[in-house]
Amino acid sequence: MNQPQTILGIDPALGTTGYGLIRCAGNVIELVDAGIIRCRRDRPLEDRLGELFDGLCEILEELKPDHFAIEQLYSHYDRPTTAILMGHARGVILLAAQRAGVVVHSYPATHVKKTLTGNGRAPKSQMQFAVKQQLALTAIPEPADVADALAIALTHHSTLRTPESLLSQFAQATLTQLKL
Repeated sequence: MNQPQTILGIDPALGTTGYGLIRCAGNVIELVDAGIIRCRRDRPLEDRLGELFDGLCEILEELKPDHFAIEQLYSHYDRPTTAILMGHARGVILLAAQRAGVVVHSYPATHVKKTLTGNGRAPKSQMQFAVKQQLALTAIPEPADVADALAIALTHHSTLRTPESLLSQFAQATLTQLKL
């Protein structure tokens, strides 16, 4: 990752979806934008999904991220209805990314937590503090959905910096040079 690149992290939900865009140049990381997409709970499911899709499409059009990272669903939800609604939300988010032509990278929540804190079961407060520290913010990102989205983006940045990833980038650059 020699040139600055942007990573959009998404914390998917049907009620409040968090997003966070970071710009990375090597090990220098800065916050570009972050916020939430809030869907009105008093609306039918199809309208809420439409609000989420439209909101994310606007963000993707405005921010034009180089990378898109999202939290994976996990299979052991205590409330199956919540899992189904989350699946609907994640589906429209993935569709918006596909329509924007951005490749999607998914990470389990435990991997995100372990990457940022060393603890795959870290509480939200520890995650918020880790995001604050890594981005050198003056305050903890609020709401927690924003912190989670930024944590997902930071996890993807970490993945891009692994030796295997760097080797792949070197191989890609070499192949590009050979084609010249």
